Amino acid sequence: MFNFKSSGLVIGIIVLIIALNSIFIVDERELAVKFRLGEIVESDFKPGLHVKIPFINNVKKFEKRILTLDARPANYLTKEKKNVNVDFFVKWRISDVETYYKSMSGGNERIASERLYTVVNDSLRDQFSKRTIQEVISGERKAIMAESGKVANTQVHKFGIQVVDVRVKRIDFSEEISNSVFRRMEAERARVAKDYRSRGAEAAEKIRADADRQRTVILAEAYRDAEKIRGDGDAKAAQIYARAYNQDKEFYSFYRSLQAYRNSFDSQSDMMVLDPSSEFFKYFKKVK
Repeated sequence: MFNFKSSGLVIGIIVLIIALNSIFIVDERELAVKFRLGEIVESDFKPGLHVKIPFINNVKKFEKRILTLDARPANYLTKEKKNVNVDFFVKWRISDVETYYKSMSGGNERIASERLYTVVNDSLRDQFSKRTIQEVISGERKAIMAESGKVANTQVHKFGIQVVDVRVKRIDFSEEISNSVFRRMEAERARVAKDYRSRGAEAAEKIRADADRQRTVILAEAYRDAEKIRGDGDAKAAQIYARAYNQDKEFYSFYRSLQAYRNSFDSQSDMMVLDPSSEFFKYFKKVK
């Protein structure tokens, strides 16, 4: 009885071990390859639970997510044969896991990184050799990365690899090139500043000339309006004087004489030599 129970327990454990070895789980972040006695039999697995034959089939898993190759800096020659040191990195992923496994000695990531580095390095070297220093630093960097990624992608496709992106982190120059670039940038900035200053001076002259013109026009219009108002005032004054003279000629004459006396003897030091019998002093004479 005891032997029967022990045998049943052993059989149960064996069955459990076989059952556990008959299933495997593929995570959504993984790619899997199933082998039968070392030969690939299936590689297109969806995420979830899958079955295999224990001791006959084995499964190897690989990273499905985007991987990063942080490459070591490399020296390239530009179109003018100037040496630049470029630091870059590559984003890549496995596009065909079966091809990747076969071409990379069993899916060795280190080997894949080395081959990928060689391909991208050659592509970048070719792109830099087509451009000058000025083009490299002034706006061609995006084109360099895009073209390098495109060329590299066509070459590594046969390895079951997809290049997602190639990024240049920094470009360092030798001291000679740095000084040359600095001088060129300084001259460019000076040219731009001079251009802005000349445009500003031209605009200032236009504004000043327009202001002077407007000032001249405003003064001329003001003088015209003032003369018109003065003329109207003189005409009205003449009319008033005429009406006053016609109402009482003697009083008007007396009033004008008083104004003449006031204007003639404005201060105590004023002196006038005239004949007392002149018409000017007619109102100073004794009235009989």
